[in-house]
Amino acid sequence: MNVPLWVWLATVAVVIGMLVFDFVGHARDPHEPTLRESAIWSAGYIAIALLFGVGVGVFSGWQYGGEYMAGWLTEKALSVDNLFVFLLIMTSFAVPKVHQQKVLLIGIAIAIVMRGAFIAVGAVIIEQFVAVFYLFAIILFWLAWSQIREALSSDDHEQADAGDSRLIRLVRRVLPTSTEYDGAKLVTRIDGKRLLTPMALVIVAIGLTDLLFAFDSIPAIFGLTQEPFLVFTANAFALLGLRQLYFLIGGLLERLIYLAHGLSVILAFIGVKLTLHALHENNVPFINDGQPLPVPEVPIWLSLLVITGTIAVAAVASLVVSRRRAAAAGDAPPPVLPAPAPGAPAPTTRATTARSATATPPATATPPATATPPATATPPATATPPCAPVRAPAPAGRPRSRSAARSRRRGS
Repeated sequence: MNVPLWVWLATVAVVIGMLVFDFVGHARDPHEPTLRESAIWSAGYIAIALLFGVGVGVFSGWQYGGEYMAGWLTEKALSVDNLFVFLLIMTSFAVPKVHQQKVLLIGIAIAIVMRGAFIAVGAVIIEQFVAVFYLFAIILFWLAWSQIREALSSDDHEQADAGDSRLIRLVRRVLPTSTEYDGAKLVTRIDGKRLLTPMALVIVAIGLTDLLFAFDSIPAIFGLTQEPFLVFTANAFALLGLRQLYFLIGGLLERLIYLAHGLSVILAFIGVKLTLHALHENNVPFINDGQPLPVPEVPIWLSLLVITGTIAVAAVASLVVSRRRAAAAGDAPPPVLPAPAPGAPAPTTRATTARSATATPPATATPPATATPPATATPPATATPPCAPVRAPAPAGRPRSRSAARSRRRGS
């Protein structure tokens, strides 16, 4: 793929312009984006990325267009997984929501610069040493295993503390830092001393995270295309919409329980593709005497099909299972009790006990006739005062009134 210098310069200028527009139009004014705002801008960035892929296909051939689309989809999926760590960092440092946009945008700019440098170095290495494909394949297989192991373990993203990493502790020891935010400022002045704010530490943590993410992102994208222009643009357009995506699906991140499983499948698939490509282009002396092996290469349409299908299956399965678990945990029906035998007292539950404890018996309740004591239990007539009416004693189990109870207490 022959890309003129002016196309490179124009593409880089467009990426920088989109970052500046994003900062001036949104992040500079501290506010928490609404769901509608995030959805509109996220859809806009996705549309721009797709239109760019169509342009690549029209002007350079659909083979390259397909490679760009496969790379963009993979980077987008990996970026969604990165949002878990961004959410952890924001929570650990208690970043105010109105300033999270600025933090994310600075992190995206750092990521684009870092990945651009990695892409330049990777392209030079790949051009000189075909054996690097074997190394990239090993890295991808290890990352796939790490993803599935993390998904199957009981450890969650929230169990780590991003604010207690070694780098952050080192920065706090070397540079004076404050404990309180000063708006979105990175440096503040307290008692005449200039101190770093927690916002600066958040930027450091985001930058370190971007550096670590580049180690799995770059081998994955080079496994789909070896064109530096496509690798860079796929990374850039996948990262540009990350800020809006963070606020759009922030509440859904915990529901994407099978995202790590899907990413594991994608990384392993790209590892296989890289291995086949390395064998097909082999020049390593101790493999087949340095001669290429007649192995088939994975076509780009199959890569697109596997990546798209895996993302779709992982997303749908995650949402369905999460909804079922939430329904089972929050809307479970009450236990069904067996019907009591005729004449037996009704079984009591916590709910019926609470209702009976709060219910007040009616004052006009008349005891049933069967509860009247026998005539022999009536006191003799001589014990009754001459002018007092004869009263039958209260039957057993009849509730006493509160006034009678109080009069008895006073009499005693």
